[in-house]
Amino acid sequence: MQLTLKVERLNEQPYEVKTNLQVIVAWERRFKSKASALANGVGMEDLAYMAYEASRIAGEIVPATLDAFIASIVNLEIVDGEPARPTDAGL
Repeated sequence: MQLTLKVERLNEQPYEVKTNLQVIVAWERRFKSKASALANGVGMEDLAYMAYEASRIAGEIVPATLDAFIASIVNLEIVDGEPARPTDAGL
């Protein structure tokens, strides 16, 4: 599972980061859950944690704590990298 997250923080340029196995396993350990549970819905704290870990791995400068990182976020969203799938109306 890989998510691309767009992170907008106070007084900084927006950037995108991708989650990877390391980020997902860290999320599972912190929240005592399985990645498959994300299919039922993803909370903002989940996204913030994944953005924090992915940002650290990508070399982005982030605050020392997750709470400070969350406080600095103006907007956080999943970037839809999948192209739209038109229906096959002619079939």
